Amino acid sequence: MLKTRGIMLVVSSPSGGGKTTLCQRLVAEFEALDVSISYTTRAPRGAERDGVDYHFVDDERFDALVQQDRLAEWAWVHGNRYGTGRETVETVLAAGGDLVFDIDWQGAYQLRERYPQDTVMVFVLPPSRGELERRLRGRGTDAEEVVERRLQVAREEMEHFERYDYLVLNDTLDLAHDQLRGIYVAAHLCRERQRWRVQELLREMGR
Repeated sequence: MLKTRGIMLVVSSPSGGGKTTLCQRLVAEFEALDVSISYTTRAPRGAERDGVDYHFVDDERFDALVQQDRLAEWAWVHGNRYGTGRETVETVLAAGGDLVFDIDWQGAYQLRERYPQDTVMVFVLPPSRGELERRLRGRGTDAEEVVERRLQVAREEMEHFERYDYLVLNDTLDLAHDQLRGIYVAAHLCRERQRWRVQELLREMGR
């Protein structure tokens, strides 16, 4: 019997902070956890595939999704729009499944507002500005002006850390993964999500 709704693990960081890699590792480890695939108006990068990495749509299609209230959240990020399909999210949560979201602070705020009881928010911090720059340049997927713009907005993005439940410093990937893993496991063990178990035990002991 299903006892609780699923969890929305929302992970944010400045571009190059490592949130995508951490989310992918977590999904590979837990069968009950799946990644939420966002809609975006930007073009695919490298080997990205439609329906796997993102749902790539044009501006007209994205406008329609917004107007029809089919997005749980959406925001402009680095000149493009990104959003999360509402129907998919609500279906997965109602069935007790968990989703991890690789999104920025704007989308994270919207999800917390719409689904306050289901959302666990984690902000991933880079170890230093120098390391963040090294990672961005090392990807080799962005033009120089794009890298510079991402570095400029990184500070603004990190100023939103106060609204997050947990902070993870991504200095060593394995350690950061262990910490994110611990947050996800602990989220399922909080009092409200385990209340049904205690209530069943109390009923059994009262017979």
